[in-house]
Amino acid sequence: MKKITVLIPCYNEVENVGPISRAVIDIFENDETLKKYDFDIQFIDNCSKDGTRGKLEELCAAEKRIKAIFNVKNFGQFNSPFYGMLEARCDALILLCCDFQDPVELIPTFVKEWENGHKIVCGIKNKSKESPLLYNLRSIYYKLVKKFSTVEQIEHFTGFGLYDNEFLDVLRSLKDPTPFLRGIVAEYGYNRKEVPYCQENRRAGKTHNNWVSLFDAAMLSVTTYTRVAVRIAVCLGFVLILLNMLLALAYVITGIFVPYLFTLWVIPILISIFLVGSVLLFFIGFVGEYVEAVNRRVLGRPLVVEEKRLNWEK
Repeated sequence: MKKITVLIPCYNEVENVGPISRAVIDIFENDETLKKYDFDIQFIDNCSKDGTRGKLEELCAAEKRIKAIFNVKNFGQFNSPFYGMLEARCDALILLCCDFQDPVELIPTFVKEWENGHKIVCGIKNKSKESPLLYNLRSIYYKLVKKFSTVEQIEHFTGFGLYDNEFLDVLRSLKDPTPFLRGIVAEYGYNRKEVPYCQENRRAGKTHNNWVSLFDAAMLSVTTYTRVAVRIAVCLGFVLILLNMLLALAYVITGIFVPYLFTLWVIPILISIFLVGSVLLFFIGFVGEYVEAVNRRVLGRPLVVEEKRLNWEK
């Protein structure tokens, strides 16, 4: 029998780990197309503080098909699921959110497309029940990154989908200490199928994504897959040099031929100084993001540090 692993990253999801595991088991046991597959559920907990670990220990004790990896601390929203993908041993892996925003009902569709020969089946959010403002901001971000990226990008793809073991082997060969799964799938993924879905609201608990984490994700994709900020800085710097040379020339000519207007140049000079300073500060920050991304890769820190595993074969 082919084996399918359902990977569910979690952080402070004590209200959701039980229902999501029950929903996955029910669909594998009751759907006719899935009964012929062996499966397991693999949770990877990113150092929850709300009792999630205790709940996972109960689930693993009651059901051997449920496994868990406990990390010793929170390593961010990308490292933990990526590490779980590398550790899975299966014919295909399905990455699923713990909060029910990714519909479990799509699992049979993913598996069907996989059996049709697709190595990756991506869930694409064509609709969402989240805030319209946030959804539209995401759309603008995806389009900008796609436009300026050096590689192909996938709009409204969160990682939810199915991955064949051949692609998991590609991930294992990357040795990337700061992986950005969405970009990696777009860059290295092959024979890909996109399946649209409507993203539901979180069923229980409170989301741990905020503007800081969203900004961090955005900057990771920008510094990994685009060079547009550096190119704009170079071009804008050249334009500002020309403008300031013209301003200096006009300033000298005015001082020689129209001396009574000489003092009026104080205001535009001050404006140009503040403008140039602001632009420099902005792009120094951008360059700092690139340097910080390079620094994290050079340090080569591990994706996670494990505390223990439950129901894991040796």
